[in-house]
Amino acid sequence: MDNLLVLIIVGAVIGVLARLLMPGSDPIGIIGTIVVGIVGAIIGGYLWKALFGNTEGVEWIGGILVAMALLWIYRKLTYSGNRRTPV
Repeated sequence: MDNLLVLIIVGAVIGVLARLLMPGSDPIGIIGTIVVGIVGAIIGGYLWKALFGNTEGVEWIGGILVAMALLWIYRKLTYSGNRRTPV
C-alpha cells in the first residue's frame, strides 16, 4: 500500500514537472497528469538505469523526459491544427 501511494505522489510530481517544461496547454486534467507521470516514471526509470546504470536517485530525469514524450504524443494524437475555439 505504501508503494502505491509513493508511486502516485512521484507520478504526480513528474507529471506536473513535465507539463511545466512543455510549452502549451494540455487539457488532460489532474488524473491524466498523474497517469502520464506514473507511466513516465516507470518507463523512464527503467530506461535510465539500463542506459546509465545505477545512478543513485537521478532516474527521475528519465521519468520527466519520458513523460514529456508521452505528452507530445498525446498532443499529436488529440489536437488538430484546424480546431479553433469559438469566440
